[in-house]
Amino acid sequence: MLYIVEMDVNIPETWNEDKLNDYIVREKETSQKWQKSGKWVYLWRVAGQYSNVSVLDVESPDELHTIISSLPLFPYMKIKVKSLCKHPNAVREAMI
Repeated sequence: MLYIVEMDVNIPETWNEDKLNDYIVREKETSQKWQKSGKWVYLWRVAGQYSNVSVLDVESPDELHTIISSLPLFPYMKIKVKSLCKHPNAVREAMI
């Protein structure tokens, strides 16, 4: 199952630089682990925002939730999820 996931991150203003850097390092490690697994297929930054748009290829909505909620910054994100299926007029197969 393919999903587009939009994540907008809202860092609390009360965080100091050390706390923020710790979260950023752990966020990178976690997201790269999922990318290397093949579950997190694409990851794009939204220009000018602390946001990303990602494509995940997972077995179920539960697996999607497990991946997203494993991110250290998950509690500080506004997340939108859209499921995808092949369009009947598409001339190319999915690149995934």
